Amino acid sequence: MSARNGSAAQSHLDTVGPSAEADEGGTSWRRAGALGIVGLGAVGFLTLAMAQGALAASFAVSGASFQVSSGKLTSAGLSSYVSTNTSLDGKGHPVSMLAIGDATLSDICQSAKVKTPLGDITFKLTAGGDAGEVTAKNLTIGAEDLVGDARFGTVEIGRDASTLDQVPGAQGERGTFGLQAGDVTVAGVRSHAWSATGGTFNLKGLRVGVSLDGPGCF
Repeated sequence: MSARNGSAAQSHLDTVGPSAEADEGGTSWRRAGALGIVGLGAVGFLTLAMAQGALAASFAVSGASFQVSSGKLTSAGLSSYVSTNTSLDGKGHPVSMLAIGDATLSDICQSAKVKTPLGDITFKLTAGGDAGEVTAKNLTIGAEDLVGDARFGTVEIGRDASTLDQVPGAQGERGTFGLQAGDVTVAGVRSHAWSATGGTFNLKGLRVGVSLDGPGCF
């Protein structure tokens, strides 16, 4: 799902049942929504923060989401709940807040378009691939969508957001919807995200570029 083709607050989750390859106790979903976005959206915002020279724990978001993609993401310990990111103009952006303890990515691409007097400039970062895997820890991100093939294990959906305990410190408001999982694998990830806080990244083979009206990640 793209932010340009539907509501930013909407995500689609099409269940296809346990796959033949799923381990006992695991559940497989195709083209999953909220949960699998965790590591990727966080990596995307880190690169945006690098461009701006700061990564704050609490901040007003910019006026546009950014793209993040990866060939494969695996992680352990995920939590998710609904919230809102607010920009300086006071506009609220509905997001799924997702927290992760540890993530490993085969590769990443993050891109953001910035309007300037010269035209649209694309900020783009890539890492991983032949240079080695990318890792991230202790992240909380605000994301609006995800497209990918996902497998979740030890899932709890519909848990009160204030009682989530898979990732320490990652809870929502009392009485609101929450979900969590013990582990997740997502292949062919494409997503849009608004924010991320905290975290430690190891970006092997990092490349950052800026181009006039250049292509994004997808």
